[in-house]
Amino acid sequence: MHTTLTHDPVVETRPAVAYIGTRRTVTMTTMGVIADRIGDLVGHVLEHGAVPAGPPFLRYEVIDMERDLVVEAGVPVEGDVPVGDDVYAGTLPAGRYVTTVHHGHPDELVGATGDLLAWAASQGLEFDMSESPDGDRWVSRVENYLTNPVEEPDMTRWDTELAFKLKD
Repeated sequence: MHTTLTHDPVVETRPAVAYIGTRRTVTMTTMGVIADRIGDLVGHVLEHGAVPAGPPFLRYEVIDMERDLVVEAGVPVEGDVPVGDDVYAGTLPAGRYVTTVHHGHPDELVGATGDLLAWAASQGLEFDMSESPDGDRWVSRVENYLTNPVEEPDMTRWDTELAFKLKD
């Protein structure tokens, strides 16, 4: 099988992760509307004297690739960070996740995601998601952005972790 994955997938158990976030309904062509909020969220954490407790992420809640996607931008935090307006506190659930790291341009993540989904199916793994008229509803399907774009502006050198929760 040809794959765009740059690291072998693994199954691991993860703890719950507290975060602050914001949500938008977007399409594949308007994904920047939510992705661009990551910098605002990091700034919000820093403005309130806190430090991010992990990499920023996008969490895909509802996916219909032909229509709309409901996506959260988030930043893990420890302790209380004030929320308000469209910024809220949330928790990524604990549990078993399939993970891999993709090295390369974010435009390649659609292919890497497809390859990760195919790998999981070949292993008989079942994701914690359900089908609905609005699209596939995921309990936790996350892209963690491991590379700081200020330190590495070349997007072809970025590392992005894919972490998709499995059914218990």
